[in-house]
Amino acid sequence: MANNTATNTGPVWDWAAGHGPVTGALSATTGCLAVATTGAAAGMPPGWALAIGTAGAIGHTVTSLRERLSARTIGMRAASWLIGAGWTTWAMTTGPLNWAALGSLATFGVGMGAAARATLLREEARELEAIAAAERQISRELSAERRAIATEWVDRIKRVCGITVRVLAVEQWPTGAGFTIDAELPAGGTTYDKIARESARLSADARLPHGCTATASQGIDQGRVLIDVTTVNVLAAEVTYPTDYGPLSLHTGIPWGLRTNADEVRAYLREQCALVVGPTGSGKTNMVHTILAGFARTTDVLTWVIDLNAGSAGLPWVRPALAGDGEGMRPGVDWLASTAEEAELMLDAVVRVAKHRKMAYQDLMSKANTDLLPVSAQIPQIMLVIDEGAEILAGTDKESRKLAAKILEVIRIARAMGIRTVLTALGATGAVLGNLMIRREAKVRVALTGGETEGMDLGKQFPGSRGLRVDQAPYKGAGFMGTPESAPALFKSWRILPNQIRDIVAATSDRHPTLDTVSSKAAGPEYARRWDHARTAWMRDDQPAPPTQRENGSTGGLNLSALRDEQRPARTSAEEELARRFREQIDAQFATAPEPGTTEPGAATEQPPTAAGLNLSALRGEDNAAKDAALALLLAAGPEGTGASAIARALADEHGTTRQTVVGWLKTWTDDGTAVRVGAGTKARYVHHRHAPEA
Repeated sequence: MANNTATNTGPVWDWAAGHGPVTGALSATTGCLAVATTGAAAGMPPGWALAIGTAGAIGHTVTSLRERLSARTIGMRAASWLIGAGWTTWAMTTGPLNWAALGSLATFGVGMGAAARATLLREEARELEAIAAAERQISRELSAERRAIATEWVDRIKRVCGITVRVLAVEQWPTGAGFTIDAELPAGGTTYDKIARESARLSADARLPHGCTATASQGIDQGRVLIDVTTVNVLAAEVTYPTDYGPLSLHTGIPWGLRTNADEVRAYLREQCALVVGPTGSGKTNMVHTILAGFARTTDVLTWVIDLNAGSAGLPWVRPALAGDGEGMRPGVDWLASTAEEAELMLDAVVRVAKHRKMAYQDLMSKANTDLLPVSAQIPQIMLVIDEGAEILAGTDKESRKLAAKILEVIRIARAMGIRTVLTALGATGAVLGNLMIRREAKVRVALTGGETEGMDLGKQFPGSRGLRVDQAPYKGAGFMGTPESAPALFKSWRILPNQIRDIVAATSDRHPTLDTVSSKAAGPEYARRWDHARTAWMRDDQPAPPTQRENGSTGGLNLSALRDEQRPARTSAEEELARRFREQIDAQFATAPEPGTTEPGAATEQPPTAAGLNLSALRGEDNAAKDAALALLLAAGPEGTGASAIARALADEHGTTRQTVVGWLKTWTDDGTAVRVGAGTKARYVHHRHAPEA
């Protein structure tokens, strides 16, 4: 069989390459010899060669002048043309094929090559020197500016802080928004925080614009300091979330906003929890959406959201998928809880997942030689985002305490198993930051100030940091962010628009990982049925919240109240009067029983007659028995009071009562004065009028 593969072992000639000193001389001499030989044989007049050479010399001189070549190079090129033309004219006259002609031609070629090499080296040297001269000029200009900055700030630091530093370098930021000074601290144990404490005074002395600061941080060693000086206020402008929705990873960090030098600031949450603080109007909700956007873009994170304020933080990330905006679209978050009951189901599932992972993945961690679960797209990390979760931890009511205990358990046991939390709060106060677990685990911290001073203790939020003031970031979405990798400093959160949320959900739908089989089994049926229609009906337009789900997925009994929760048309006064008379006639004729629950617990009640008759109240007996039991629980709760969820849980096993039903009773009792509502929101509780504060 013939071998059709040809092996080329010789040199490859590049015909597109230009002439060098050797090939140029060889080309010129062979050309002269060919013209002289042909001209002598054809009887061509010798003067033609001289005229052509003269024209070539003039043409190359003109082009060399345009290229601003040196005089030596111009002279070498013109001489080469003239000498070549002179030799060709002489050889055509005397004959080119003799030893004198060939020897002189060879000498001419060698001389031309050497001259071309020398002039080429000289031109390269001239070009390098010109570039170096330009760089030196730029350096002199920059050095002059840097020297002026260094001198100015050495004087300023001495005047404001009382210490003399030696500036080693000044780096201008590429964005033009400021610069960084690298300075050496004086001997005698002076530390960088002596400058950091005077940030506000330094900024005022430098006459920096509002929103610009001079902040000091640790240098390369403890005897150095870095001073970041912002000269352009980048916090005032609204910066929309980047439209590049490319994939991210938990291990490479998730961008949460921009520093004042326009660099992205990233949160690394494999082992750290996060705490985001921001009062109303500071842009905290927008920041939560930015955080959820980053998690949605990752390939190794599943996001579970708890928001007891009607689930508002997670709804925009769920609705596009529920509305069917795209075929096969998945929600931007993996689980959303809007009620305390659903939050308990979620937290219980998280704890089970963490404990089961510890047992099931021992071999995997042993092979990887690590005590941290290797998080990947196959075994994703669960990020638990709890809006106003810090307030839940600080709550004193029974419901909040129960949720808080579960949240703290997740934070305490789940770090190694790839489960971390992001908590938000309305203020940086002692009540929020008083928990040691939060202070220890939430090393990624954000304080969105929005100019608000009440409840914004930056010293508690960023302990050990100096010179941070709320009035440095008076703009919505602006504040301070600190991580274990970067010291607390000003930053600006991106503005994310509703249409961007829909776009991100659509763009990242096929990127979300699925919960690994081991974890999904541990999470149980509560996780598997999280998107059941009954549990997501409240997420759709004009749908009431679903009945409270018990841990086994049922309501614990026959829920007759569901028939009464349907919307009924309002009755007119005439219809009400007619209904009242009809009930009186029935009671008179059939001796029906009195309405249960109309007397207080413990009071003597008149027993219904034993005579045969139609007892319409029998149809309501079970429901009213539950109502009596609920009123008894309310009375037994004393001055502390209780809530709808607690009453519903106590009655669920015996009566199958749902939280919605209890809420209706409590509202009725509040309206008629039987109960008094104390507090608001998730902290609301109900107290019997006997124990009410005003009683």
